[in-house]
Amino acid sequence: MLVAILFDLDGTIVNTDPIHYRAWQEMLLNYSLEIDEIFYKSRISGRLNPEIVKDILPQLSATEGQKFANEKEALFRKLASNLKPLNGFSELLAWTDTHQLKRALVTNAPRLNAEFMLEVLGITEAFHTVVLADDCVAGKPDPAPYQAALNKLEITAEEAIALEDSPSGIRAAVGADIRTIGIASTHEPQALREVGAFMAIPDFTDLQLWTLLSSLIEPDLSAITSLSQENSIVS
Repeated sequence: MLVAILFDLDGTIVNTDPIHYRAWQEMLLNYSLEIDEIFYKSRISGRLNPEIVKDILPQLSATEGQKFANEKEALFRKLASNLKPLNGFSELLAWTDTHQLKRALVTNAPRLNAEFMLEVLGITEAFHTVVLADDCVAGKPDPAPYQAALNKLEITAEEAIALEDSPSGIRAAVGADIRTIGIASTHEPQALREVGAFMAIPDFTDLQLWTLLSSLIEPDLSAITSLSQENSIVS
């Protein structure tokens, strides 16, 4: 039985990748580095800032790298003043309310970004718990953030479904033994399935999603009808 849905934020609830891509482009130009979308998806998307900076700008000290990351995220927030959730997200929230499911947010986003996005989207009170990579022993792709969410919600992995858009996030959720649906807003569906998503959909309006959720919540009416008929015959 489904008890909770665990949501990633960037790329899952809201497609922020074009904004992050632009911010990284502008910041890296200061170091004479020009990046394209292939570079962004392979070297930046889904990773934590310290790892990205160490990889791309190894000449920076830890202090310089943190300053660079802070400036990049401030630029992101400046550019991201008009965010909209993916299609069907509001309906999914309403559905979870109807069926009294728990909701958790599990994100690698820095705290200021997460708080900013939740406020802009008007969903600061939408989740029963929020898990930030900053508060865990490791961020995605490590399963620690998802394990923390399960512990906070006091549920097992079998009682949850995770929604993730990046290979890094999917590895994290699958690593915590959670059934994971890929949201193909930033990566190709096949790439998401290859790292462990059992389903890949473009947004929350996809019929596959609703069919699955209904099957996990609603009783199998055909089985009940069959059982009822059998009981009638016996009686």
